[in-house]
Amino acid sequence: MKKYNLMPNYVRKSKKKNKNERIEDNVKPNLLNRNFTTNAPNKVWDTDVTYLIFKGARAYLSTIIDLYDRKVVAYKISKHNDNKLVMDTLNEAISKRKDVSGLIIHSDQGFQYTSYEYKAICESNGITISMARKGTPIDDSPIESWHSLLKKETLYNNNITSLEEYIILVEEWIEFYNTDRIKGKKVNKKKGYKKNDK
Repeated sequence: MKKYNLMPNYVRKSKKKNKNERIEDNVKPNLLNRNFTTNAPNKVWDTDVTYLIFKGARAYLSTIIDLYDRKVVAYKISKHNDNKLVMDTLNEAISKRKDVSGLIIHSDQGFQYTSYEYKAICESNGITISMARKGTPIDDSPIESWHSLLKKETLYNNNITSLEEYIILVEEWIEFYNTDRIKGKKVNKKKGYKKNDK
């Protein structure tokens, strides 16, 4: 090729788009600016996904809480951290609360929350999307704190033997939190949560 002064035309392979990649065009501004108080239910929800890890096995918990009373509106647990996990959580929350037009839902900039599907569900139900700034967990502190509390009172406060047992305990704790703990925070916070605390 050098002899005949020929140059090869290399065909660049186009990069495959990662399906779990954040869509920058769908990133929304932070409407809360760390003001996490609201005067009525169904005005502001906060949401995130966290890991449930036990001895190398992992599951993912997607949660939506209402910032009015910090109760769990909806949650889903899956072995896969994907769009379906978040969409199922969001759709369940909408079906439970029904009147969500005008509501703000706040999250980080995770790939699920910048997906076209998430945007479409929110827009079709009159929900406004708000997002924490990139790499700023304090902008999303209520749900971060909630997930931290859940792990402290389940994984670190009980003798768990498997991921499956951990998942069952998490589901029981969420029910406990929404019904008993929320009304008696001072009493229950001191003793933590044990499997037989019902």
